[in-house]
Amino acid sequence: MKLGFGLMRLPVIDGNRENIDYSRFRVMADRFIAAGGTYFDTAYPYHGGFSEVALRENVVKRYPRDSFTVTDKLPLWLLDGPEAPERIFELQLERCGVDHFDYYWLHAVGDDNYAKIVDSDACSFIRRMRDAGKIRHIGFSFHGSLPLLEKMFSTYREMEYVQLQINYMDMEDPVVRGRESLELAKSYGLPVIVMEPVKGGSLAKLPPAAEKLFRDRDPSMSPASWAVRYAASFENVYMVLSGMSTPEQVEDNVSYMQDFKPLDASEYELIDRVIESIKTTDAIPCTGCSYCVTEQECPAGIKIPELFGVYNRLGRYLIGRREAKEQYGGITSEGGRAADCIACGGCEDHCPQHLEIRELLRTVSAKFDR
Repeated sequence: MKLGFGLMRLPVIDGNRENIDYSRFRVMADRFIAAGGTYFDTAYPYHGGFSEVALRENVVKRYPRDSFTVTDKLPLWLLDGPEAPERIFELQLERCGVDHFDYYWLHAVGDDNYAKIVDSDACSFIRRMRDAGKIRHIGFSFHGSLPLLEKMFSTYREMEYVQLQINYMDMEDPVVRGRESLELAKSYGLPVIVMEPVKGGSLAKLPPAAEKLFRDRDPSMSPASWAVRYAASFENVYMVLSGMSTPEQVEDNVSYMQDFKPLDASEYELIDRVIESIKTTDAIPCTGCSYCVTEQECPAGIKIPELFGVYNRLGRYLIGRREAKEQYGGITSEGGRAADCIACGGCEDHCPQHLEIRELLRTVSAKFDR
């Protein structure tokens, strides 16, 4: 099955991202495996490090090792010395409860952290781990510029896969440049693992006019299914990750990915119409990954992804003005308002989407803080 289980947005208890709901996750993992799924994707920072542990407790300890694959990633931002890669890698093996990783990536390669790869000799390290049998396949996930992507491909020819952000809203985006990135990977003969096919969930709940276009075509298909099928339809895409949070999402995904059918010409035309409809709404292209607040704590305590989420729900006509104000008030009662931003820029250093967060917070503030 061309569907991978992303362990970035697992169900949690009482809203605490580090308190994963094992009982619900276990149901989800069991259903995924029963449907033929094998690919589990985790990473060092997901759920504050507890995503890896959840994988160990709910999958690794309960299934034969040869019945599933594990993808994990080396966090480049934590490489503070030549001994760091091995120290982190061994901790990840322990957290996951495995003696090897099937796939192991350099995590979130970008223009701002490329020097870390060179300084730490990270590529040589993961190559050595592959040669030692502790990694089966090596690659990297990418959030940088197109010239850097080509540099990675041409410099590190030992890489076997690349993980790219591919979804129908980002194919022509001037920053993400999804289509060009996909074509570049194809020219180097590298299979692509897709991340963010539903753009952090934003393509799962669309503005009413856009959703109606899909529903009119096939009421049985969810908006998320169109996004995942779109990403999976590219010839050089090997796997599409879905960060699933509920048993219902698992059921929805396996319902159309078990017997996957690529999009046809009329369906591509429909998606083009949906894209144009979405573009008419007022929204911030935030995927909700939370790197802006988890990799560096906001000095003002602003819950940036949550504030962007309220702004987007209002802009896409998913909630009314009054409900949006109530949601904004609830979030800011436990954290800073958008107006409290001190413009330090730390959040922008960790944003994979390269958003101008400080300016966007001013936009949110203008909408809600008056």
